[in-house]
Amino acid sequence: MLEEIFNLIKGNATESVINNPAVPNDQNDAVVAEATNTVASGLRNIVAGGGVQSLLSMFSGGQKQGSSLMSNPIVNMMVGHFAGKLMSKFNMGGGQANQVANSLIPDALNSLINKTNEGSNGFSLEGLLNSITGGQVTQQQQAGGGFNIQDLVSQFNTGEQASAGGGGLMDILSRFTEGAQQQQQRNGGGGLMDLIEGFLKK
Repeated sequence: MLEEIFNLIKGNATESVINNPAVPNDQNDAVVAEATNTVASGLRNIVAGGGVQSLLSMFSGGQKQGSSLMSNPIVNMMVGHFAGKLMSKFNMGGGQANQVANSLIPDALNSLINKTNEGSNGFSLEGLLNSITGGQVTQQQQAGGGFNIQDLVSQFNTGEQASAGGGGLMDILSRFTEGAQQQQQRNGGGGLMDLIEGFLKK
């Protein structure tokens, strides 16, 4: 799923990066890779911090406009992180870095949310969560009990999680959190970025 996110961000980067004179052409791919790292690691960090519900609400809340995403603290965190990277790694001025980050990150997340909800081109909430948690969704499905990711979303949206098996739901959420934490450790340092940079060589 990481490669799909990279290609999606690259597709959203035409105006903010590729046609932007503030970004040298020989740095376009590196900037897109850094944006991919920001989004992928940001989503994983949310789940690793116990924020599965925050992630699911962001993807199931019917967000249709990048501007509305900017009110989400998770998105603001990613924008700030990416802007910082543009300044430190690519020597971009603060104003230009903020302009690129404020354009690319919400646009990319908006596209990711829409494609995931539509289930188009291999995007799915299950695939995204599996990527973040090291396959925990599939493991829960294989363990039986009729686990369905859409049921989990609807339980959060209707506030019925307390009646939805109680401890069973909390156990699933804790497994997601642990899986994401293990992915953090496995891809610590430059691991995730190394994977992303591999897409540039294809």
